[in-house]
Amino acid sequence: MIEERIPIAKPSFLGNEKKYVMDAVDSGWISSIGPYIDRFEKDFAAYHGVRHAIATHNGTIALHLSLSAAGITSGHEVIVPDLTFIATANVVRYCNALPVLTDVDQDDWNISPEFIEKAISLSTKAVIPVHLYGNPARMTEIMQMAGEHDLLVIEDCAEAAGALIGERKVGTFGHISCFSFFGNKILTTGEGGMCITNDDGLAEKMRILRDHGMNRKKKYWYDQLGFNYRMTNMQAAVGLAQLEQLDTLLTSRDAIHRQYKKKLSSCEGIVFQKTNGNRHVNWLMTVRLKGLDSEKRDAVMRELSLKNIDSRPVFYPIHFMPFYKDQKYRAGDNINSVKIAGEGISLPTWVGLEEEKIDYIAACLMKAYKKHLA
Repeated sequence: MIEERIPIAKPSFLGNEKKYVMDAVDSGWISSIGPYIDRFEKDFAAYHGVRHAIATHNGTIALHLSLSAAGITSGHEVIVPDLTFIATANVVRYCNALPVLTDVDQDDWNISPEFIEKAISLSTKAVIPVHLYGNPARMTEIMQMAGEHDLLVIEDCAEAAGALIGERKVGTFGHISCFSFFGNKILTTGEGGMCITNDDGLAEKMRILRDHGMNRKKKYWYDQLGFNYRMTNMQAAVGLAQLEQLDTLLTSRDAIHRQYKKKLSSCEGIVFQKTNGNRHVNWLMTVRLKGLDSEKRDAVMRELSLKNIDSRPVFYPIHFMPFYKDQKYRAGDNINSVKIAGEGISLPTWVGLEEEKIDYIAACLMKAYKKHLA
């Protein structure tokens, strides 16, 4: 048994993070104004080939800021996947709008055009596709459908920085796209987020709302109710250093994904997300343990813990939460979301995870799975 505990995730600071942070501290620019914010926004926009990037204090804020700038409010409905981190739905309620929880595809685990189509009503104003666990959703089809129904599309790229659909980066399809830089994300600033867009008007609205609603030409004059959603210069310093090495970090995650698949593919019943030929960036190595219910999946996790392996369940369907149980929040039975959540398990995934440990994790998982499948 490996003696040291293997965490589910940990950040990778392999570049200029310390150098840039200390430069920010030494300069005195430690709050929400400073050169690293400007550089991070500019370089993040350039990396994605878009005109605007607006840095925020976290990814949830990025989503709320996007909806607010787009005018989503009471009486509107926004379609979101039932199988995702709860913030994707909560931000809709922050705007006093109604999140409509839609089922996901059984193979790629993402919201699908077919389920979106069924959920559209006269009140639907937007859809938020999520690239779950770093696996791209079917954005070309989703954008085509959105155009036919005049819907705003906000891509939730919290788990998918650098993922590709063909040769095109996720985040470049939607009208606005949002990223999270939480400590366990592919690119981290500790806490942090980003909105990107090619729409000049939406970008300007987001910048104003991010800074309390202050008039951009008349300091301390407020034309509208806004928020304090700004990123600090120190966060941006870390983010810039992370962005400089993002492609290297993604290459390492590709190798981890391949090694897991090599070891686990021999076990029938351990099922991976279908990538549809796209680049899955492997935020967390997540699989389904087919044939197990959630109790047996949890028993597998306990056995892994005894072997010093951290793991975690797939997100619970949002409609399981007490404050989302009302049928008004649901577009259907969402059977796929329930099934994937009950069988799903995420495994340690971080840059620097050695092949020896991946082999050990895979062996322990297969043994525990077969035991509880019997």
